Amino acid sequence: MTNGKVWLVGAGPGDIGLFTIKGMEVLKNAEVVVYDSLVGQGVLSQIPAEARLINVGKRASHHTMAQEKINQVLLEEAQKGYRVVRLKGGDPFLFGRGGEELELLKANGIPYEVVPGVTSSISVPAYNGIPVTHRDFCSSLHIITGHKRAGKEYDIDFKALVDTKGTLVFLMGVSALSDICQGLLKGGMSPDMPAAILQKGTTAGQKRIVATVSTLPQEVARQGIETPAIIVVGKVCSLSENFAWYEELPLAGWKVLVTRPKSLISETSRKLREKGAEVLELPSICTEPLSDQERLYEAMEHLEQYRWLVFTSPTGVEVFFQEMAKREKDVRALGNIRIAAIGEGTKKKLREKGLFADFMPSVYDGDTLGKELGEMILEGEHILIPRAEKGNENLTAFLKKAGAVVEDVPTYATHYERSLLIDEKKEFEEGNIDCVVFTSASTVKGFAEGTEGIDYTKIKAACIGKQTKAAADSLGMKTYMAEKATIDSLIALVEDMKRSEETWN
Repeated sequence: MTNGKVWLVGAGPGDIGLFTIKGMEVLKNAEVVVYDSLVGQGVLSQIPAEARLINVGKRASHHTMAQEKINQVLLEEAQKGYRVVRLKGGDPFLFGRGGEELELLKANGIPYEVVPGVTSSISVPAYNGIPVTHRDFCSSLHIITGHKRAGKEYDIDFKALVDTKGTLVFLMGVSALSDICQGLLKGGMSPDMPAAILQKGTTAGQKRIVATVSTLPQEVARQGIETPAIIVVGKVCSLSENFAWYEELPLAGWKVLVTRPKSLISETSRKLREKGAEVLELPSICTEPLSDQERLYEAMEHLEQYRWLVFTSPTGVEVFFQEMAKREKDVRALGNIRIAAIGEGTKKKLREKGLFADFMPSVYDGDTLGKELGEMILEGEHILIPRAEKGNENLTAFLKKAGAVVEDVPTYATHYERSLLIDEKKEFEEGNIDCVVFTSASTVKGFAEGTEGIDYTKIKAACIGKQTKAAADSLGMKTYMAEKATIDSLIALVEDMKRSEETWN
């Protein structure tokens, strides 16, 4: 058997926007993913569903697997012929023990590549308004591991570090903060030197405490800090209050769960991230074309008889044109047929196919679509609706009542799914999620399937429309509905929810 290959991939500090393009490309083609605890959830959610997962832990004082065993796992999986991605928080060569992992691969002739990652030692200060270098304050940067073996002294020349007069960044040093500050003071550092501890940088849990080398331990004891966190010492820390930018974003500090079908997530998530939210993409449903499309094929042979072609989702558009292509038909086969779209997402998908919707309802839901389109049609006109296996029955009922001959054809099925990597129920129980965004009633149902037993009354739900809100209401969620059934309106709703919460608090 031909050997596989190993990629050491740096996942960055947490924000998926800081995951590299090359890292994402490599991850998408992985057959085996060996990951650790510092990899951000946003990156974990991008691991392909078909990849085999191996969790090796690796967080300070909580090691799921010994380093020697991890090295062996990488070797064994590559020897089986797999494409193996070793996904590591930050950068694999900066206190990531990446060099140790390569030694065994090199000795056994296994090919490998290294994909550098954005390191927290630079990015986390940046997200807190701290430039690690500034010509008015320093001319060097020093990154030090703050990890210390139990019962042993630091093997660090603190005096030499002080003498550099540069910015000092300590990684993995939270538990030894007092020892680090004392070492610097003994090494001759001024007690008034600015110092900061930065918690969960680049994520919704970001928090900073800025003090001095002599007072930082007491401030941390008073205000509290959670790991992972880094320590920054230097005059540049004094710039944080003036240069801070992340908390100015409207959704900074909020973690939002997006539950759209995976193929449709990116635009919603992108817009939420632009506003500063940490977005956790966990599709609660997936869609797939039905294996039996005979009814649709039959309709395609007589498209000229239809006056209207009605689409109720972007997926419906995608599947329809995929199946048309299989029959060697293109848009010319549509002739003079008029097209109705239920909302902006469906309209956009039609535009991608070079088509413009002739009609959209005033409210983007099936009931309004059926009522308003029914007022436009003539008795006996034929209407084709290629859509989900379980669609809104009211749509066809309103059209038939108006006298239309309706061909309601199921073309794709919706399945519920849950994440194998992220425990949604635990995230809510620990209060990590500020709100959930729902774009259809089916995503609410899929979410319920994956979080059985949770107290839904504690969940704030941002819903795109009436039917979606009704589904969330039935579970007892605290629901809010967008003014319009559009993604932009939904994003604005989430902003309003955060503002309201801040006002009450």
